Amino acid sequence: MNTGKYVFAQLISFLPQRVFDSFVSKYHGNKYVKHFSCWNQLLCMVFGQLTNRNSLRDLTVIINAHSSKSYHLGFGISVSKSNLSKANSKRNSKIFEEFAYYLIDIAQKKIKE
Repeated sequence: MNTGKYVFAQLISFLPQRVFDSFVSKYHGNKYVKHFSCWNQLLCMVFGQLTNRNSLRDLTVIINAHSSKSYHLGFGISVSKSNLSKANSKRNSKIFEEFAYYLIDIAQKKIKE
């Protein structure tokens, strides 16, 4: 029985959310957004990569299959395929690109130490 945090939540805790939020505000990523924020989108896409999902449908099926745990994993209330596809097509990809470069820079500094 699980008494602590889920492994995915532990991995996500290493991501600097304030830095990501600064990129989101720089590119106005959450403008006109009610509940599916850029952070939720990032978490869904990271989960899809870590679990080797092949499509958005596959990703949303697995997330919704664990809907009782989705809040604790950080996804929010629910994730639909249409919300995820709209977010992927309409949001500026520079948000995620700059965040990836930021994380790569941190990793390179850690390797040099």
